[in-house]
Amino acid sequence: MHSYWFGDVVEGRCILFIGDSNAIIDRVQSITPEMDSFIPLEWEQAVLCGACRDRIDYLGRLQEVCIAAAERSIREQYSRKDAELLQMVRTLDEIDTVINLLSERAAEWYVVRHPAFSRKYRRTPAHVLVKTMREKSKGALGKVAGEIEQLAATRTILAKEVSARANDVMPNTSALIGGLVAARLLSHAGGLLLLSRLPASAIQVLGARTALFSHLKTRSPCPKHGIIFQHRRVHNAPREVRGKVARVLAGKLAIAARIDYFRGVPAPEFLDGAQERIDVTGKRSEP
Repeated sequence: MHSYWFGDVVEGRCILFIGDSNAIIDRVQSITPEMDSFIPLEWEQAVLCGACRDRIDYLGRLQEVCIAAAERSIREQYSRKDAELLQMVRTLDEIDTVINLLSERAAEWYVVRHPAFSRKYRRTPAHVLVKTMREKSKGALGKVAGEIEQLAATRTILAKEVSARANDVMPNTSALIGGLVAARLLSHAGGLLLLSRLPASAIQVLGARTALFSHLKTRSPCPKHGIIFQHRRVHNAPREVRGKVARVLAGKLAIAARIDYFRGVPAPEFLDGAQERIDVTGKRSEP
């Protein structure tokens, strides 16, 4: 028997499949032909089976099935619990980029008006500098500085929502490394499913793309960590053992991501053991 989207062919006799578009899509997804005995479909077979009138009708019906299958796949993708978190954290990163670019450009503009300030602004915190420009500048520069402050306030609100959503979508990963960092891991991986499939070695350097490609191309030292450098145990560790701490943390994050994807609920026993192992490794590395 050979199964196709419109029916089954058994010893030259066709059994037409009856059902709506959703039933046909379910049928198509369930068909797993054996390639050793598979016979490519010809549109004439569909006509003989009674599924269509001619080649044009066959192509039209097949197009409808393909479009319906694509629409269902898109709906399933956007219904995943990590779909909105993925867009939220990417928006947050874009806002950070915009704030940094605008702050730097506004500072250069402010220095043109106040040359004596040129030696100070490099050492001045960004938010203090923006506030100074807003208060002491008139016209467009003051407006730009005000917009940067409003954008920074929006960024703070969004960061809190990202952290809260990450705690809900990936509770174990967030418990180990924090909601914001967990969300950034998710963003770089492309989704919770893809993150759960990554080995610990890939999670360890996730976010260090430039350094990794530099290592592959020029044989420069391999990066020891990427985004997970933001974890306190990693960035507080001495340089000579920082890679070991990052490796232990990445191993626990790989397990946590799998638990988040397949269970979706916190695993207290795992979290306690993982946190203890990370803390012990970090403490051993301290002088």
